[in-house]
Amino acid sequence: MPNIKSAIKRVKTTEKKTVANKITKSAIRTSVKKAKVALESSAADADSIVKQAVISIDKAAAKGYMHKNTAARKKSRLAKAVNALK
Repeated sequence: MPNIKSAIKRVKTTEKKTVANKITKSAIRTSVKKAKVALESSAADADSIVKQAVISIDKAAAKGYMHKNTAARKKSRLAKAVNALK
């Protein structure tokens, strides 16, 4: 544990941000995984689930949880999977 007051504050804020980032990234991964499962099982509402996943990916990229190129790659792969079904 640091002794300097500003360093103590940095440790506390870093811990808070780490928890928030973990929650958000986990939610993104969950939505992408749900979309992949829906596509594999050819669910009737697969399009809406994929759309929600794309929205969550876009929001993550906009807020800095994910790099914009990573977001584009994930969206592209989901779109490819959707087009392969049709």
